[in-house]
Amino acid sequence: MVSLKKLTTQPDTQLRNLGWDWMLGQDTLPYLTNEVVPVTAAEADAYYEAADELFDMFIAAGQHVIDENRFAELGIPANLIELITLTWNDDRHIHLYGRFDLAGGVGSDSSIKLIEFNADTATCLPETAVVQHAHLLANGLDESQQFNTLFETLTGQFEELLALNPDLQPTLLLSAIRDMPEDDANVALLGEAAREAGFDIELDFVDNVDFSAEEGIFWQNPKNGEFEKLDFWFKLVPWESIAEEEPELLQILTEIVRKRLAVVLNPAYTLLFQSKYILKILWELYPNHPLLLETATKPLVGKPCVEKVLFGREGANTRILNPDGSERLTTDGDYGDYPKIYQEYVEFPKDSAGNAYQAGVFYAGEACGLGFRKGGLILDNTAGFVGHIIE
Repeated sequence: MVSLKKLTTQPDTQLRNLGWDWMLGQDTLPYLTNEVVPVTAAEADAYYEAADELFDMFIAAGQHVIDENRFAELGIPANLIELITLTWNDDRHIHLYGRFDLAGGVGSDSSIKLIEFNADTATCLPETAVVQHAHLLANGLDESQQFNTLFETLTGQFEELLALNPDLQPTLLLSAIRDMPEDDANVALLGEAAREAGFDIELDFVDNVDFSAEEGIFWQNPKNGEFEKLDFWFKLVPWESIAEEEPELLQILTEIVRKRLAVVLNPAYTLLFQSKYILKILWELYPNHPLLLETATKPLVGKPCVEKVLFGREGANTRILNPDGSERLTTDGDYGDYPKIYQEYVEFPKDSAGNAYQAGVFYAGEACGLGFRKGGLILDNTAGFVGHIIE
């Protein structure tokens, strides 16, 4: 059972004092809740240790996929394999950040289980890094009462990128898809972290970016109409979408990376972690590991399980199956044509009203931030965000 704690003061004023006024837009107002999830120091440490251990396991699983040429099983588009291996074998292409979605770990259920790893285009950055931090300060509480160094750790990751790529200029373009305000907020936060690390940054939508296999990545400055070359590009666009819908662009990006014309973030190899088939690979490599749930390509015999598409997002195209194989709950979506895997079902911690809570732990070179998503049995794009406090 999750017992929520109420904080009396909203974080609006603190957000303004921190210079994050843009977080007060209409799209983020629903997140300004007065309730937080209390966690103990031991529970916070357990989340930290779980995320660090899981990332090491994902690295081993990714290497296994490459060594054994199992890309097709993961649903990896064939035209992306070259860029995946290119970036995997070059340590200058670091994984900037991702978010582990975890069950348990709080309240009466202290057993942490991996649900999946949002390694490529993870969101909830502003809510985790800024909103819940401002909420803490607005109520006169100390920063030590939150597992949250996300912004500082992201800044460190950008500093590491500069140190690893001294042959490139510190120019970074950050792009999201047009008409996605939530994505805009996530990209803006990443831009602020990059700026603090020493990057010159620009933000623009993906459709305003120009790509050349011979010269690199360019952006047209609206102030003077001139095209500017940028040596780093962050895109909040899934790699599988680029590979499937823009194969010519993918080929250009492969050449750009090969010729050291630019670094693209997150690197292409993060799709190895994003594919939910990696959950099956992990179970093969680490059977019965306490952080893992059994995962297979067929429904689990005699056990409740969750049917997931390999590249589904925000809970779309998900089914919960009973032990006899009958359907308990299902969601629609746009990803139904992808292959499926079946993961052992586990209950999320719930509050007294029956709302389920899924922990999200960000990883950016190390575990660095905790937040919770609140919703039903399947957490979809209607799920809310709830901060936490260490007591």
